[in-house]
Amino acid sequence: MYSEKVMDHFTNPRNVGEIENASGVGTVGNAKCGDIMRIYLDIDDDGIIKDVKFKTFGCGAAVATSSMATELVKGKNVQQALEVTNKAVMEALDGLPPVKVHCSLLAEEAIHAALWDYAQKKGIKIEGLEKPPQDIGEIVEEEDY
Repeated sequence: MYSEKVMDHFTNPRNVGEIENASGVGTVGNAKCGDIMRIYLDIDDDGIIKDVKFKTFGCGAAVATSSMATELVKGKNVQQALEVTNKAVMEALDGLPPVKVHCSLLAEEAIHAALWDYAQKKGIKIEGLEKPPQDIGEIVEEEDY
């Protein structure tokens, strides 16, 4: 069963779309479930995320986690955005069924992928950021949920 917040973010997703000339764009997927998530970041010269958009191909939980993840990083600086975890996304949505936890991990990794793209474009290193995988299927198998 999905929480009211999950249903709200699925039926009324926030920040849907694309950002032209985005500071960073991250695309990740999970080959096992077929979900694909793309996050666009508009980051100002002070490292603050001024705008964020997403496009997701996937189930309702994937759409909801994408929507919530964008809400959690908007207005934050790059380091704060990096600290948004899949657990934070799940908590903000009042939980997810165990079989949908991978959707929150997809959201976390999409943020990281967009930050990685931003860092590559700017020629900077973001402390604590590692190159994200394109397919999170291997991560999901390794994690103990």
